[in-house]
Amino acid sequence: MPGASRARATLKDVARASGVSPATVSFVLNETPGQTISPETQDKVRAAARQLGYTPHRIARALREGATRTVLLNVAGLPSGHSLESFVIGLDDELRSLDHTLLVTHRRDGAALPAEIVDAVSPRAVLDLGALYYGGDDTGWEGGWSTGLAAHGLAQIRHLAAQGHREIALALPGVGVDARFVQIRLEHAREAAASSGLPAPAEVWLAGRAEAPGELAALRRHHPGVTAIAAFSDDIALVVLGSLADLGVRVPEDMAVIGFDEGRHGALWRPTLTTVRIDAEAHGRRAARAVLGREPHTEPPAPSVIVRRESA
Repeated sequence: MPGASRARATLKDVARASGVSPATVSFVLNETPGQTISPETQDKVRAAARQLGYTPHRIARALREGATRTVLLNVAGLPSGHSLESFVIGLDDELRSLDHTLLVTHRRDGAALPAEIVDAVSPRAVLDLGALYYGGDDTGWEGGWSTGLAAHGLAQIRHLAAQGHREIALALPGVGVDARFVQIRLEHAREAAASSGLPAPAEVWLAGRAEAPGELAALRRHHPGVTAIAAFSDDIALVVLGSLADLGVRVPEDMAVIGFDEGRHGALWRPTLTTVRIDAEAHGRRAARAVLGREPHTEPPAPSVIVRRESA
């Protein structure tokens, strides 16, 4: 009948379509441990479930399991950007493949989630990125966030050192980003410079596009030996490129510039922006399995790669 809704597929429908028992379907879709169901049968059950559009009854499941199949992610005031967006995409995709739902909260003050929110949602797991960054808790996370961030910054500094730059400046946001996060990035950049045999980087704090040319002019006066600028992000790098153009400073002939966390617009600038690409989506997929106590089914992603363009 036109306009009528299709009846919801049941577990028995999936069993009938795949030629197995309902118990086998339940074992496969719930990934029940200790079963010896062949990979061929598992693939057949999952294919039938997808074809029929089968979704488990979440209320009944929550009552049976004592928690909803929800993972709660607190991004905890971290700055938005390509890596965070990609991490959430990877986390969400993998959780959905494991029949879980992702719920994201963004507390701008970087505070932990209130207990009443956790109690109301009754999540299967909570992933608090603020605790990982600000608390320095890397347990079980392969250094993908706090210490892993140092590896990403190391790639940025190492690229400039390989180009022959011996004095490097850091372009940092003076407003709009949690100061704790900026401080962590600054400390990691200092460590990266030291490990590359370079002096501690000079610092230029950019309060906004209007003030940036004056701040960069002051940097060049006080640190005439600086030949490269490593920016906090691609957005900051684009401010640097525009301001250097205002000052008549040639890039990369007079000053090399490298961004961080490959954004959408660096390839559109002239000169095009060299930057650092982070495989955050792969980190998100592995994080999804980690919070559910599942073994990762892929090798750890590479920390980062340099996207080589014209600016550095």
